[in-house]
Amino acid sequence: MNDIEGVLMSVSVAGMVGALGVVALFALARRRVALAATLAPLVVVGSVAAGAYASARAMFLSDDDSTTVLLLLLATVPVALAVGLVLTARIRTVTTGAAAEKAARERDREIEVRRREMVAWVSHDLRTPLAAVRALAEALEDGVGAMDEHVPRILAENRRMAAMVDDLLALSRLQSPTPVVRREPVAVADLASDAIAAAQPLADAGGITLDWDVTDPVVATLDAQQVGRALENLLVNAIRHTEPGGTVRVAVACEEDDAGDAGAGTVVIAVEDECGGIPEEDLGRVFEAGWRSSGARTPERGDSPGSGAGLGLSIVRGVAEAHGGTAAVANVARGCRFEIRLPA
Repeated sequence: MNDIEGVLMSVSVAGMVGALGVVALFALARRRVALAATLAPLVVVGSVAAGAYASARAMFLSDDDSTTVLLLLLATVPVALAVGLVLTARIRTVTTGAAAEKAARERDREIEVRRREMVAWVSHDLRTPLAAVRALAEALEDGVGAMDEHVPRILAENRRMAAMVDDLLALSRLQSPTPVVRREPVAVADLASDAIAAAQPLADAGGITLDWDVTDPVVATLDAQQVGRALENLLVNAIRHTEPGGTVRVAVACEEDDAGDAGAGTVVIAVEDECGGIPEEDLGRVFEAGWRSSGARTPERGDSPGSGAGLGLSIVRGVAEAHGGTAAVANVARGCRFEIRLPA
């Protein structure tokens, strides 16, 4: 066999073995990409080795010479595997980095969208009391209307704006990298009782019955002021979305951990209303700052239909997460059940 025939044979065999190897790698890559990347250099080495060995045998080399050629080719296998492992590690690094960058971009995009929504909500809701204060002040300046009528309304609008600013400041503190949580042993039942007492006038005004249930005395180490505010926000939210004659229920319980130790378990504070429910597609967004639902939930009295919970529920989630807990909502028979779960 002349040199040209030997080269053609080598190329043919190498091409055939390489094609089979590529097909096998593609099939493997569908299930295990990392393993396919590791074995990719072996396909190159194998195709070259097959072509060279076939050419050597066709040239009628002696058995010893053919064995020597084969051993030399096999010696490159460890190198190919090492290259494959390095290639796999690099691919994993690049893939992980790309995935992390993509997740960071998505996270930043979501934060920016939520920030814009919150700014739009705050701007809209602050404009209403500001316009009312201005109109009332101009009326007083022009001598229109009675002083004892306009001044109380101005003060009420001022309190409304102050409450919005307080919510913004509270949410800002809770969303900081290191929120301040002043923990101390607290009887959660007493905390719930205080929150119910604070919400009772609003419930009475709306014809809502407040009912509460504490299965056992629960003492937890937490920030009483923050958790109390979160519970008050849940109660106000529930009262505003419950029709007159309805009932808002508060329950406090402690779930034991896997070892049966209640002291190391989870405190569950639940508020259940009769709002008629929230659309399933909206349940995941109710704790977002400034988010407004357009679903069928009973609107807040005095607000436009479909208005959401503003910043109150965002503060609830922020308080829960600052304590290492969670806040969740689910639809129940006649309304919604909001839960704050905190480590005891």
